[in-house]
Parts: sequence; structure tokens; C-alpha cells
Amino acid sequence: MQSVSPRMRALLGALVCVVVAVVSALAVDSRLDRHWVVRGITLLLALCCAALLAADQSRRFRQIITAVGLLMFGVVFPVSSTTWATPPEIDFALAVATDAKNAAAHDARSAVTVQDVKAAAEARGGAVGSRGTSEVRGADAFPLIVRANPAQGRPWACVSFTGQEAKVRAC
Repeated sequence: MQSVSPRMRALLGALVCVVVAVVSALAVDSRLDRHWVVRGITLLLALCCAALLAADQSRRFRQIITAVGLLMFGVVFPVSSTTWATPPEIDFALAVATDAKNAAAHDARSAVTVQDVKAAAEARGGAVGSRGTSEVRGADAFPLIVRANPAQGRPWACVSFTGQEAKVRAC
């Protein structure tokens, strides 16, 4: 059986890591903060592991450790961070943002208002608050805290709009 050269394994590993990184970044809703810094660092670490794998190492143990690092930083971390990108409070905030944008579009407005977000949250049984206070009332400017349950404490999500473009993130 013919053995694959370390450089070819490293090139293939690096290519897989780049593909996984791009696909996992695009799989997350564009309105969310995609954690670009974390994703960039994990891709950089995966490429460093691929470079170490390309160096023809004499000890099999080092190659195994490097391959495991490549697998972890190149596949496991990006896929798991994509899977966990939308906890329930973020899902609720995304649904509220969609409803608020649809309400503004229905009324032929070019911008989503705080009232649109409040109405959308209340229609889904939730509430809106402002960042300056943990109270649910008194929200009058973006970013807004959106809660699936008015009595809910942390965790919650923040929603802000620029025109009709929403940005949702954990606060």
C-alpha cells in the first residue's frame, strides 16, 4: 500500500479546514455576530497544525498529536460553534427582528422603529427593555433588550436596526 506524503496530508487537511470554516461561517444567520475573531483564531490554529504536519516529522507520536489538533481546530470547534450559535433567546430575538422588519415593510417604511420591535415582541408573548436598565419598560432607542418572557432575567438578546438591517447579539 502506498503511503501519502506528509505534505499532501497537510495540504488536504488545510483545504478541509478552510472549507469547513467558510461553510460554518455562512451557516449562521447573517444578522448574528458571527464571532469572526474566534473563527479566525481557530482557522489559524488549524492551518498551523497543517504546517506542522507538512514538516516531515520523524516521530509518529508528534504526527498523531498534530493530526488531532488539526481535527479539533479545523472541524470540531467551527462546527460546534455554529451549532451553538443560536440559543433560545437568540432564536426569539431573530424571530422578533423578522416580524418587526415585515411590519415596517408592510407599512412601506424604510426603517424599523422601536415600536415595531415592541409590537413584535409582545405579539410573541415577550417584552422589550433598554440597555440602561433591567426594567422591561422605558425602551425608546436601539439597542433593545428582547426577552421571550417579560419576567425573564438573564440571558437575553439585544436587537438593533439600521434602516431595515437587523443586528442581533447576546448582551
